[in-house]
Amino acid sequence: MSDAQALRDAAVVVARDKDGLVALLSAHFPAHQGDFLFLPGGRREAGETPEDCARRELREESGITATTWRLLGSYALTVSSPARVHLYEARSLTCGPQQLTPTEQDFKLTWWTMPDALDAATHGRFLLPAGPLALFLADTAAPS
Repeated sequence: MSDAQALRDAAVVVARDKDGLVALLSAHFPAHQGDFLFLPGGRREAGETPEDCARRELREESGITATTWRLLGSYALTVSSPARVHLYEARSLTCGPQQLTPTEQDFKLTWWTMPDALDAATHGRFLLPAGPLALFLADTAAPS
């Protein structure tokens, strides 16, 4: 099976607290020779809906749970696979401990204003494109 065929859907979350601050994670990525920002998210597990995946990844990577969820959009991961990335905004947050795997131990959670997060996105501080896209959509899309 090729890498494109093996791709699974993923979810990425813009978690915003009551003051509008955004939860961002950072870590060092040796293959890319630097520290980068990213939003909580990851691959869907068997039997999960996209929102279930988003809820799990947010809880595991950041320790955050949320009661208000909004789908921002779903987009192809690559042109050669049907896998999609589902972008969400989460609000009404409760913070707890991170539940990191051994490969995630250096994930650091910080809180940013939306303008600062968008500025970081426009200056290439994110490694993957889904995070900046989710930030832009959360900032411009009117709540439903």
